[in-house]
Amino acid sequence: MPPASHSEAEPITARLSSRTVNISVPRGNENEGLLPSSAPGLQLQPQQDMKSLRVHWICLLLVSVCLLLWYSHVMRSGLPMKTGLRGYVRVHLNTRSTSYFLDFRCGRCAVVSSSGQVLGGARGQQIDRQDCVIRMNAAPSVGYEDDVGNRTSLRVVSHTSVPHLLQQQGYFFGREAGTRYVIWGPEKNMRQDGKGKIFNALVMLAKKYPHTNIYTVTKEKVQYCDSIFQNETGKNRMKSGAFLSTGFFTMILALEVCDSILVYGMIDGSYCSNANHSFVPYHYYEPSRLDECRMYRAHEHAKRGGHRFITEKLIYSRWASQGKLQFVYPPWPPQEHQQD
Repeated sequence: MPPASHSEAEPITARLSSRTVNISVPRGNENEGLLPSSAPGLQLQPQQDMKSLRVHWICLLLVSVCLLLWYSHVMRSGLPMKTGLRGYVRVHLNTRSTSYFLDFRCGRCAVVSSSGQVLGGARGQQIDRQDCVIRMNAAPSVGYEDDVGNRTSLRVVSHTSVPHLLQQQGYFFGREAGTRYVIWGPEKNMRQDGKGKIFNALVMLAKKYPHTNIYTVTKEKVQYCDSIFQNETGKNRMKSGAFLSTGFFTMILALEVCDSILVYGMIDGSYCSNANHSFVPYHYYEPSRLDECRMYRAHEHAKRGGHRFITEKLIYSRWASQGKLQFVYPPWPPQEHQQD
């Protein structure tokens, strides 16, 4: 193509701050400056354009440096980083706490029921050999080591069992100082506006034992567990008058944090309907209390305020069919592991 004549104009786009200006500049000889000062209609000098560009990059560099310095400060100072498993929030008074959500992950877990079914099983050493040991409420290990083991990595505790923790602080926050405690309860007891009596007690424990790892189950997580129950049963938990058991919260948490789970001391959903079922205490550490199956049946048929223990066991059997759950002692019959 022939070169453009001196009378032809070529559009040039110049960026000034955040506005774009189209400028028509006559094209001159290749040896002449591209932007001659005598060009008619020119509104922007190249020196000004370059200066604006330099200011822009300097500002960007300063912002980047500030962000890097802030991040370095956070990492060195140990300010709380919101990592871990959401739905489980740590109770602490120190704003420099290094964990906000539950930071817990394990390979193979042993979940130990509080049922009298564990008595006589002599599975204590097997339980302690697992990567992590999860217990419920205030179930002790001292005096029952042969059957339930000695280690405790995590405890899932009902709001109704928190008074037991308070009564035995030396055991739970001394002997088991490295244990993580996950506390669940209704909103009225767990509210954080100073009116939640259970949450207030947990704050007191966190103040007295600052290195103790106490977590609460959030309101949203409780609602999520309710939705799981409804999806599995077709029944609204609240409308049916039921309360989820500590075992239900424990199984959901174990499925979230463990790669595989071995369960000890939990009976299957049909066990209590067998004529030859054994009579064992509801809690292994309370031998004089009610028989387990009698307690289960009373709760299962309670119109309000009962745990649906048997229904929950049927749910676990469906979960076990996915291969992550194994009921070691007592062993569950094969049909319990089949999908409905």
